[in-house]
Amino acid sequence: MVNGKPALALLPGLLTDDALWQHQMAPLSEAAEPWVADFTSQDSTAAMAASVLDAMPERFALCGLSMGGYVAFEIMRQAPERVERLALLDTQARQDPPEIRQRRSDMMQLAERGEFKGVTQRLLPQLVHPERVDEPEVGGVVLEMAERIGKEAFLRQQVAILGRSDSLPALAGIACPTLVLCGEDDLLTPPDRHLEMAAGIANARLVKLPDCGHLPPLERPQETTAALLQWLQQS
Repeated sequence: MVNGKPALALLPGLLTDDALWQHQMAPLSEAAEPWVADFTSQDSTAAMAASVLDAMPERFALCGLSMGGYVAFEIMRQAPERVERLALLDTQARQDPPEIRQRRSDMMQLAERGEFKGVTQRLLPQLVHPERVDEPEVGGVVLEMAERIGKEAFLRQQVAILGRSDSLPALAGIACPTLVLCGEDDLLTPPDRHLEMAAGIANARLVKLPDCGHLPPLERPQETTAALLQWLQQS
């Protein structure tokens, strides 16, 4: 607890930063003390998890999106007793299949050849719903975040993602109140991955948002905030 409110760790995904959560910070501050992790300097989910555990109080609520979800699973391995409640947004418990691992390696090679902006332009249509790619408040924000984070951090983050553990076996051991939320049109971690997580976690609630891709906090900010507030107040 911080100032009588639960501490809340918000974990961003690949090439995203605190701007991912810009629409949630003020309303969530009414019910919690939100803090956004910085995953630009680490090259493993274990190191990312350790940085969150070092920054947070003894007990806290944990919300991770995409890569942030992989880190959330690692935190549940390292210190499950410290997590009061868990939210998994547009992520997955399973590891990437070979074709996705190859795609990640290809993007890393593109960035290393000096074509990092080509990587971000290629990623954008996979990250957000087609109707929002050209919207400044969605697609534009995604490109700005990627530019701030930069090539070197992108490469470290991809190394961390490629080296993450399989979390499918860990689902049954998660006992805290859990929200599993996704965009119905998520191309990177489709809804079936979220059905899998929700089915495997005993106390999980599944929320699917229509006309939404991989980044609900930006694409469907009001609905995402409402789901998170309900999750924070769940007993």
